[in-house]
Amino acid sequence: MRAKKHYRARATSRRAIQPYRDLKALALGWGSPLHPSDFVRHFTLRAETMTGSRAAALALARGNRLETVFLHNGTSAPNSETLRRLDAALSHLAGRQGEAILAGPASELVGEELAQVLGWKELVLARLTGVHGELLGLLGLADSARETSASYQELLQALAGHVSVMLENSLLISRIEQSKKQWLEDIDAIPDFIVVHDRDHLILRLNRSLARFLGKQPAELIGADMHSLRLGAEAGARPCPFCSEGAGEQSRLSVRSRTYLVTTSRARSSPPEDLRIIHVLKDITEQITYETLLQRERDFNRKILDNTQNVILVLDGEGCIRYANRRCSEAGHEESDLLGRPLEQFVVVARRAALAAAIQAALGGQSAEKVELPILRNDGKTSYFSAKLSPMLGEGGGRNSILVVLTDITEAALLQAKLLHTEKMAAVGQLVSGVAHEINNPLAAILGFADLLLEKRELPASATDDLRIIVQEAERAQVIVQNLLSFARRTPVQRGPVQINAVLKQTLQLRSYDFACHDVEVIERYQEDLPGAIGNAHELQQVFLNIVNNAYDAVRETARRGSLEIETSHRGSCADIIFRDNGPGISYPDRIFDPFFTTKPAGKGTGLGLSICYGIVQSHGGEIIGYNNAGRPGATFVVRLPLAPVEEMAEIEREAPGQV
Repeated sequence: MRAKKHYRARATSRRAIQPYRDLKALALGWGSPLHPSDFVRHFTLRAETMTGSRAAALALARGNRLETVFLHNGTSAPNSETLRRLDAALSHLAGRQGEAILAGPASELVGEELAQVLGWKELVLARLTGVHGELLGLLGLADSARETSASYQELLQALAGHVSVMLENSLLISRIEQSKKQWLEDIDAIPDFIVVHDRDHLILRLNRSLARFLGKQPAELIGADMHSLRLGAEAGARPCPFCSEGAGEQSRLSVRSRTYLVTTSRARSSPPEDLRIIHVLKDITEQITYETLLQRERDFNRKILDNTQNVILVLDGEGCIRYANRRCSEAGHEESDLLGRPLEQFVVVARRAALAAAIQAALGGQSAEKVELPILRNDGKTSYFSAKLSPMLGEGGGRNSILVVLTDITEAALLQAKLLHTEKMAAVGQLVSGVAHEINNPLAAILGFADLLLEKRELPASATDDLRIIVQEAERAQVIVQNLLSFARRTPVQRGPVQINAVLKQTLQLRSYDFACHDVEVIERYQEDLPGAIGNAHELQQVFLNIVNNAYDAVRETARRGSLEIETSHRGSCADIIFRDNGPGISYPDRIFDPFFTTKPAGKGTGLGLSICYGIVQSHGGEIIGYNNAGRPGATFVVRLPLAPVEEMAEIEREAPGQV
């Protein structure tokens, strides 16, 4: 009997974990070379099986609408009109923000008539989103047998996450393939003759111009030896007419009464012994003089390097910069600032050892890839680059130069830092919430008993004074606790239409007397037609007032006349509120939003102000950043808030007239 129970328990366990085994198998199957349409069909059918659904559909985003790219509905095949109606219904559902999983009767989600045509009773829709939150599509599952399972939501989220990553990777791969195809088309469009061969002088690639000149198709010559081209070389001569011992990288060649300038380049790939020789033949029969043409070729190559998407540097054996393309301005430096100076001078101190190791590896003949190099800019900021260092062969065959290709990853690094900061703030919020509630109870008891003691007339005056100090400090502690709870609060507050300019003006009125008395100049630049936002005016006023108070305290620390500039503008669907002062600046820019961190003296601040502002702005779907001004004293804070559509603002104002 025990054996039977044990067997049934094992069987139940296997059924419970089977969907996750299927999910793992699906993830491992991404490496297979499936066509995108095959993958869509394969994934949708697997999702249907894993969730025990009767039907499944996958719709992908096409601009501002969704298109059903695969629908499996049992034996019935929907017609084009049914698919069109389904696309319209799913596009409408996708517009519902903030709902990762939509579930309910199919008649309510896609309409009763369409649900009857498809034969769906219950429907679950999972949003597929990219790294930046953009909508990639929807996965629909009808009449699932596992919908009541406790792990069903977890399985859906895992499925949605897997396919979202796959769709983004597919898009990236598609772009790479398109770029590769475009590159080949560009090579074929060049009128000059281009041929590439290996160390055995076997042709690897040639463009259409050369093939047309030879009267053949490019595919006919791939794999043939260079001698078979019969360009400037008689039978029995050296195997490549353009390669010669002791010759320079450029030479001239006469073929069929035409004169060509031959430019030879050598490239190595992985493995290192895979040498490729590239010959470019340019017809110079009717050109200018040979020296002028060489200069043009050099200028042409320089333009190619200057217009590439990467920063390209060439280092000598000592690590000093001998060449820099114009993209170096993206790293915050001009070419004249870099030449002749060691690269390590521009790298933050913590990463100089890694750079030195990569330089030594390159001088030893090994490439170093994905070396993270934070570059110090002239404006005091830092840009982040991923570097590849490759050895370059000199004329004598020695490795005395290093090619450095820098790819800008600043946005990715900042995004990662924001994600880490958000996770840290969430953890701190949970901790603070629990601690604040625990402190609130003994504080209430202290205040209560202290008030009771104060009502006793027989107490001496000295005791009464001490009790008043206890009450005063306990009330101060209560204010700190309330700030902690505001920082950690997760429940949404009431939102309504907000005119940002009006909130700013009301905020400044609260400090207008202090600004006037202490000769602090306030410059207001408000965009008159700034659209409204949906939010809580009191919370936003708390954010603005905190930033204004900090700016006021900062400008009073300097001997110069204080100045505070406030500017509003909007870009696309967001409004920017900019506060710029001329104080001493921010001492620790990376820590200003950390709870309890403050540079003010004891008793002047708790270090919660900007942390609370950070939470409020995030709850409004916006962001807040602070940094030191470039080329001038002071600091700048930017609050970015999402704007509400005009029609939505009008509707809310009709429902709640008179609100700010």
